[in-house]
Amino acid sequence: MIHNSTIDHQLNHRSIRAFKPQPLSKEQLTTLYEAARHTSTSMFMQQFSILHLTDEKKRAAVRQLGNQPYIGQNGDLLIFLVDLYRNQKIRQAAGKDDGRLHTTDIFQQAVEDTVLAVQNTLVAAESMGLGGVILGSIKNDPMELIRVLDLPKMTFPLLGLQVGIPDQDPQLKPRLPLDTLVMENDYHRDFSADDLKDYDQEVTQYYDLRDANRRIDSFTKQIAGAKLDNHETTRDKLSAALQYQGLALDWQ
Repeated sequence: MIHNSTIDHQLNHRSIRAFKPQPLSKEQLTTLYEAARHTSTSMFMQQFSILHLTDEKKRAAVRQLGNQPYIGQNGDLLIFLVDLYRNQKIRQAAGKDDGRLHTTDIFQQAVEDTVLAVQNTLVAAESMGLGGVILGSIKNDPMELIRVLDLPKMTFPLLGLQVGIPDQDPQLKPRLPLDTLVMENDYHRDFSADDLKDYDQEVTQYYDLRDANRRIDSFTKQIAGAKLDNHETTRDKLSAALQYQGLALDWQ
């Protein structure tokens, strides 16, 4: 396997949830923004934006919605938005209608732009000796988040990224083995949960070392457990929130 500084940072990725009480400098933030700005983009439509939350009331509201005490405490909180509003305004200025902006296809392309920008930003942060955690939990109540952030139609808060100077040094969380993830030409339909016995043991040991008071857990137990069980949550408002924002209107 090849090693260089970029790859080593990627392979050493750990989600950091505790940060020192020191905000990023203007130079650090600008560097992260530039890394995001230069991300690959579908059809060069550049359909994402970044909302840097410094307002304590908004940070506290996002923390409450995400139901994670570390959100918006220390570090800088960035909200990455799917943004079709900007391109809608460009079309209006040209005297054109919205065209395909309300389709699931264009929304999906904007989602891809946004996710790639988040990952690019995190890799850049880690290469600078910073730490970060990607926050999908901000969408626990998407309609309320849209209200809190006062977002216009044709935008959607997809992911948060909290980034700063690490104040913890967690263990590396073991990932699925390569022979489970990588396939040559044909999909491996003969997969069995029994194939992950060794990996389950590794994950169980990881949790045991991280927190001796935690119940014994494994990857397959998590997938077979409450995470994916049928139960109604505010996250189930996702499709309604998207359509309220004018996005993916053909999604049935």
